[in-house]
Formats: sequence, structure tokens, C-alpha cells
Amino acid sequence: MAAPPWGPPRLDGFILSERLGSGTYATVYKAYAKKDTREVVAIKCVAKKSLNKASVENLLTEIEILKGIRHPHIVQLKDFQWDRDNIYLIMEFCAGGNLSRFIHTRRILPEKVARVFMQQLASALQFLHERNISHLDLKPQNILLSSLEKPHLKLADFGFAQHMSPWDEKHVLRGSPLYMAPEMVCQRQYDARVDLWSVGVILYEALFGQPPFASRSFSELEEKIRSNRVIEDFFAHPWVDLEHMPSGESLARATALVVQAVKKDQEGEAAAALSLYCKALDYFVPALHYEVDTHRKEAIKAKVGQYVSRAEELKAIVSSSNQALLRQGPSAQDLLKEMARDKPRLLAALEVASAAIAKEEKVGGEQDALDLYQHSLGELLLLLAAEPPGRRQELLHTEVQNLMARAEFLKEKIKMRESRWEAESLDKEGLLESLRSSCTLQ
Repeated sequence: MAAPPWGPPRLDGFILSERLGSGTYATVYKAYAKKDTREVVAIKCVAKKSLNKASVENLLTEIEILKGIRHPHIVQLKDFQWDRDNIYLIMEFCAGGNLSRFIHTRRILPEKVARVFMQQLASALQFLHERNISHLDLKPQNILLSSLEKPHLKLADFGFAQHMSPWDEKHVLRGSPLYMAPEMVCQRQYDARVDLWSVGVILYEALFGQPPFASRSFSELEEKIRSNRVIEDFFAHPWVDLEHMPSGESLARATALVVQAVKKDQEGEAAAALSLYCKALDYFVPALHYEVDTHRKEAIKAKVGQYVSRAEELKAIVSSSNQALLRQGPSAQDLLKEMARDKPRLLAALEVASAAIAKEEKVGGEQDALDLYQHSLGELLLLLAAEPPGRRQELLHTEVQNLMARAEFLKEKIKMRESRWEAESLDKEGLLESLRSSCTLQ
């Protein structure tokens, strides 16, 4: 039925209420299903008379894309209808508003919150890109929040979305200039990677409260965002860390690693078992974030407490072994330094390794020590590859192996400490009471 001039349109089966937002072609209303469930939905009303050929194609593509996908961080299209005047997209309702409003009411977001949001957005984008779909209009206004109490991102507004293989190139200008990649702003050909530029701009806005390239004119904006730098591999970046995003698979992955850890433990391989227990913790923490059932959560916590206790015992064993190695090490390292007097680069790398050992022995110096170990090893591995056969090569090979073992152990120690901090953070919410006494890594 036609919309009365003083209120929202009427649609069979639904009661349309407050207006949630509007754009060039559409107005979005909050609505209630008339059936028994009284389900709350959002209805996007598109006036037929406002559509031209291009916008009709965009609308049809949006419907086609959303009809065929289901993902926890993409807004769901439940149905669509039409009448003489309008086309109606019946969407999942997101009570938390959009990300733009969420950022601006808080001014900036803490890095921890921004990271969780980026994980969720990356998960949705990876899902789309695997299906050769590009959004092409990523901005905070098009990202909705499920609620304000426990917000989950929902990517929305696929009006500019396109089916694009990674190697496809387009040249039609789409999206919002503030969030456009340089190749779009400059009206060159572009491909699916433009979505990742937009993600970077959104992250910047979340952390600093405003987009990085705000300007008074389009030409000024174009000048500001010109750049030849290659966009990194976003989905694999360690800060995004999709691998450890809380999900239904987190517990299964943690359990599989624990099974391997127990096997190595039984075989007497303490270092390998410790490493596997640490990797399992990286999945147990997000598993606890994901779990909502109180009894299952308590069962997971109890198991994690046992694993942390055993990891602590293994850490002491491995640490004792490494200390023995350290006591043996100086004479071999001193001999190698003596043999490296004609190799300034080798001598410098060995001095960095000595500094790493000294740092490791100091309280709170683990991260600095690890950085020094990695710097030293980067040099020593190159030098080892170029070293001719002989006694110096043998000593250098042994030294590299020793330093790698120490660096790996230190890396696992730091990971365990970080997992403990994360666990203690959850504990403040009443989730990990049993770990407080059993996961002290000092």
C-alpha cells in the first residue's frame, strides 16, 4: 500500500514504527511482525520513483547477495516484498545503532575493543572475499551493532556491493570519499583490495575519533590520500589474529592441542609439551569468551586450571635445563668470539646475543631479551649460511641452535604470561576465579 504523507508506509504482516535512518533512495524503519512472535526487524523502504537504471541494478545485486549468505557478522536479509510504490527489504534489527554513533559518543575506542571489532569485520570480509564479493562502501555508518550491552558488529548496506574475483578490475566510482582507496578516488581501475583500505580508515577513526584524511574539498582529499604503498596482508596480520577470534571452533582447537601436549608430556619431551600447552591456552581464553552456558564455562575453567598447573611444572623443568645450558655456554661462546676477531659483523651479532642473555636474567626484561635474540639470530643465520666448513662453522651452528632454543622458550614464557593477563582480565568479570592462584608466572 502507498505510504500516507504523515507517517511510514503500511506493509502486510508488519507494523512499521520509528524511522532509523534515511538516504538518497531508501528510508529504514523499525518494525514488528504481526504474528505471535512479535519479532523486531528493520525494514528498508526503497521508493520506486527514486530509482534510476543504475540504482535498480544496485538494489537487485544487494538482494541477490544478501539472499545467498549467512554470517554472524553480516546483517541478515530475512525477506523482501514490493507494492505499487516501494520495494521493502526486511532485515535483521540491530539495536545498537551504527559504529559511527558508537565511536562518537565515546570519542575514541580502547585498542582492545577496536581489535575485537576489527576481528569481527575481518571475519565478515574474509567470508565475502572467499565468495568473490566486495562491499565497496565500507564506512562506520554501514556497520551496525547488535546491541549496546554486548555489541557484535554486523556489516550492512550492500547497495554498492559487487561480485568481484580478486583479479577483477572495475572503474565505476562507488562509496564514500573519506573511506575510498586512492585508486578509486583518482578514478583509476581498482580491485577487491579497496575494501581493506576502507578497513584501515575505519580502524584509524575508531582509535583517534576522526578519519585520517578529513578535508574541505574532494581535490584536497585526493591529494592527501595519494600513496604508492602496498596494502599489507590484512587477514593474516597478527594484530587482527583471526585464528584466535572467539568462535564455536575455539574449544575444539584447544582440546586438540592439549591431546598433543599430554602425549609429548608422557614421552618426556618437556619443551614440546610446554609449547603445546601454551598454544592451547591461546584458544581456551577465546573459548571462554565465546561460551555462554554457565556449567560448560565452569567445566572449561576447571580443565584450564589443571593444564596451567602442569604447564607451570614443565616451565620449571625447561627453565632448569636452560640454566644448565647457560652455565655451559660462555666458554663455547667466548671461543667463538675469539675466532671471530677477523669478522666484525659476526662479532657484533655475538655481542647482541650476549646482551640478550643478560637482559633475560633481569626481572621484566623478557621482551627486550627476545627482541635482541631475534635480531642476533637474523644476523647469525645469514653468516652461518656463508661460513665455509670448519671448526668455526661447527661452533657457530651450535651457538645458533642454543640461541634459538632460548628464544623459543622465552617466546612461550611471554605467551603464557600474556594468557594469564587475559585470564585475569576475564576473572574480574567472574569467569576465571580458579585460575588466579594457579597461573602465577612470576
